[in-house]
Amino acid sequence: MKHHSYMTKLIHSLSPLALVALLGACGTAEATTEPAAAPPAITEAQRIERGQYLVGITGCHDCHSPKIMGPKGPELDPARLLSGFPADRQLPPVPANTQGWALMAMDLTAAVGPWGTSFAANITSDETGIGNWTEEQFERALRHGLYKGLEGSRPLLPPMPWQNLANLKPEDLRDMFAYLKSTKPVENVVPAPIPPVGAMPR
Repeated sequence: MKHHSYMTKLIHSLSPLALVALLGACGTAEATTEPAAAPPAITEAQRIERGQYLVGITGCHDCHSPKIMGPKGPELDPARLLSGFPADRQLPPVPANTQGWALMAMDLTAAVGPWGTSFAANITSDETGIGNWTEEQFERALRHGLYKGLEGSRPLLPPMPWQNLANLKPEDLRDMFAYLKSTKPVENVVPAPIPPVGAMPR
């Protein structure tokens, strides 16, 4: 109560001019409050680091990286990460009756099924991989399942799970592409898919 009484006496003691100045100063102080600082921009290095994380957790290495046999089973071949099915490798003979089944190569870089035989693509930064791709091609390949992300090209074949990746956020796709473009280039021309027996080649 004493404080209230003091403030009342102070206001009554001010001249009208001083009172206007006091109120104006309060309004000015409120108007010049600094806006919240914008979050710092993401650097290219941070995009690449996040892209590496996304490539890892979405399982790209499962099929696109050749494997070597380690003491505990198949391990990623560090010299050929993300380079796809090795062009110099021969697949073992396919069993005569695979109706109703899909088969995978030992390191998962090739698959056989009703669609024929498909080979995991080279997605390193080499020109035999995605070195010449644009970001738009990469996005189109994963959103629409088109070979090399080109309009009018053939569909991506199983087991490529592009349907699971189609709903990634634009920034996820950008960061994944930034990482893949930063990878060590591995020259490897992956074979074209083999159509199923009796099917016309596409």
